[in-house]
Amino acid sequence: MPLISVILPTFNRAHSLPSAMGSVLTQSFQDLEVIVVDDASTQDIAALVQQIDDPRVRLVRRPVNGGAGAARNSGIAEARGAFIAFQDSDDLWLPGKLEGQLVLLAGLEAEFGAVTGPKIYYGRDDRLRYGPGYVSVTPSPKGRLPAVGDQVGRLLDENRLSVQCALFRADCMPPGPWFDERARANEDWEFAVRLAQHTKIFEHTDAAVLGFVSGDSISMNSRRQMLGELLIAKNNKQLLQRYPRQKAAIMRNAARVLFKTGKPRMARRLLLASIAHYPPSTMTVLESLSRKLRGGVTLAGQRLGLVQSG
Repeated sequence: MPLISVILPTFNRAHSLPSAMGSVLTQSFQDLEVIVVDDASTQDIAALVQQIDDPRVRLVRRPVNGGAGAARNSGIAEARGAFIAFQDSDDLWLPGKLEGQLVLLAGLEAEFGAVTGPKIYYGRDDRLRYGPGYVSVTPSPKGRLPAVGDQVGRLLDENRLSVQCALFRADCMPPGPWFDERARANEDWEFAVRLAQHTKIFEHTDAAVLGFVSGDSISMNSRRQMLGELLIAKNNKQLLQRYPRQKAAIMRNAARVLFKTGKPRMARRLLLASIAHYPPSTMTVLESLSRKLRGGVTLAGQRLGLVQSG
């Protein structure tokens, strides 16, 4: 049995899949299997995988496209390793990624079920501006997950775990699907919030992955990102009763996307709900709106019915 199962979902990424696979197969740690999950691509992924003559590689083909979360679940169902790692079909693992994380995880207390690190991102900067000349480290080294303390609350503030940057013990989650297949974006964030309720996560400072923004990157789809974030709220209703500030922030983020996409009434309802849920967020809402409407805090509040005129 391989010690580590690497799950690599792909959908029509024939141009980048060989490089992504190569960065896994050439790792210094070799006791692994690579499960490529073809998420119903229209390209001939099977022929491409067959060209990579390595007995550690297996192909699983899904008959219907289900998104990254569903593809990862399909791979987990086939995994035989004591540890689980994920790769994306448009990213590159840095040399020594697996070996370093395996040594790190082995040196931690048993309560730690996962280790993760940042990604060097090409095509996006730390202010979320996109372009070929931009580079960032994501997530920022500032605000690391505390080794001791409230990791759940920190992850509700910000996703600190991209799954391709992490290594997991195979038993770190309860039996059943790891990822919510309804989410077509932010599924790793939703997973991270649930993961932290079952095990501890160690966040290392060393980068583990090179990431690249492309035209079809899920991170470019703000609507899908917003729906994934709302799913975090839906799946953690009882949990979020203990985190009113974070719940209000999720509502505000969703309202921001709705406002941008031409749905001001829905945006207004979510903004009002965020204020009712966490009143200290009122000024945060108004200051954000003032920048969008270019009319100051009072005018912004009047337009959305949050401040009385006169």
